[in-house]
Amino acid sequence: MDFSAANTSLWNVIIQFGILAGSMLAANVLRRKIIFIRKAMVPTAVLAGFLVLFIRYLNIWPVDARFLEIVTYHSIAIGFIALSLRIPVKNEEYDKGSLISFKSGALIVSTYLVQGILGIVISVILAYTIVPGLFKASGILLPMGYGQGPGQANNVGSTYEQLGFVGGQSFGLSIAAAGFLCACIVGVIYINILDKKNKVKIQDTEYVSGSVTVEDFQGKNEIPISQSVDRLSVQFALVLFVYLFTYLVSSGATSFLDKNVPALSELLSPLIWGFNFIIGSLLAIACRSVIGWLKKAKLMTRQYQNNYLLSRISGLFFDFMIITGIASIEFRELKGLWIPFIIISIAGGVVTFIYLKWICKKLYPTYEHEGLVSMYGMLTGTISSGILLLREIDPSFKTPAANNLLTGSSFAIALGAPMLVLIGMAPKSDTLLFVVLGLQIIYLILLLMIMLKVNRKKVSA
Repeated sequence: MDFSAANTSLWNVIIQFGILAGSMLAANVLRRKIIFIRKAMVPTAVLAGFLVLFIRYLNIWPVDARFLEIVTYHSIAIGFIALSLRIPVKNEEYDKGSLISFKSGALIVSTYLVQGILGIVISVILAYTIVPGLFKASGILLPMGYGQGPGQANNVGSTYEQLGFVGGQSFGLSIAAAGFLCACIVGVIYINILDKKNKVKIQDTEYVSGSVTVEDFQGKNEIPISQSVDRLSVQFALVLFVYLFTYLVSSGATSFLDKNVPALSELLSPLIWGFNFIIGSLLAIACRSVIGWLKKAKLMTRQYQNNYLLSRISGLFFDFMIITGIASIEFRELKGLWIPFIIISIAGGVVTFIYLKWICKKLYPTYEHEGLVSMYGMLTGTISSGILLLREIDPSFKTPAANNLLTGSSFAIALGAPMLVLIGMAPKSDTLLFVVLGLQIIYLILLLMIMLKVNRKKVSA
């Protein structure tokens, strides 16, 4: 085997991870030494992501775009599996019996609807005024780019391009990129405002290094540090084993659909692989339950999960996820579409923030700010941007906000199914476009009634 630099397949992964690691170290130095960056509380991973993006676009060093997408994809799943393997602490149960997972799913879909309504209204007004000839259904790409992310924005944009929307794919990807920037900029500004008003406590980095107690690192009946296998190795083995099982389950499910229900497979297979982090998290919870059952049955005497180390594993992968997610931002040429792009992007960021600020206060009264920044990050960017904002004010994920992103997304798949039909209807004709607008409004009202009714029942109980 050739071990020299000529063997690019051997060294490419190391080179790419070296670039990511170097950017993280450089970003950490910049944050610590430059007062403006430190006071602005720009997350280190965000700064590192923009450094890699800068390197990539200027071709200073060869950055593999496909590698960035691969790391982002796998890091999301591994990070959430590590979180889901943690043993729940009873005092973290903020919303027991409040149907919080269902409400979070309804919140996510209702935000898609708000963005869809806003996007259609703007694109229709522009088409009849200053941008004649604009594809009237183009505005529905706002929830695809902001709410769903670059994958769906690319798919729907390409579909609309085939239906007559010239530049539809570029428009969708650019909306998704603008959403990422919106999540980072607006989210960081809001966190700074909360900090100045003393509404959240930003963890002091000088204190963190000495804040781990023996109780955190060595729980009751855990495997001892002197065990023949390193405790971190055991945590990592559990995480990777669950992720392997996630792959096998996903592969088995898609193969079954391909062979038996090919028509349904075309719809569900992309969802299964695209939301593999949900399947992985469910399997991690099942694994945690099996271990708990084995301990109760006296078939297992040790506690193998360590919450502190699992949190560090999730933190590691979430950091890389954030860096690669930002570094993979793609802006495309928008010939003749700059005006609708700018208006829809700015309006989408502002209206999404206003709506979430209002609804999160009602749904998450005990952790309003954590709920808002996490949901805003996810619903303008991706789940990675939601996590990066949340970690600034809840670094140990003590509130259920991170879990709400996960469980809410699973409910949102079912609740958001009607959106797929509406997206297909919207470009068919002007009449159908207005029908879609009306149906979105009706569905939004229905979801709001359900969310607020459930909330009132909880308060009155």
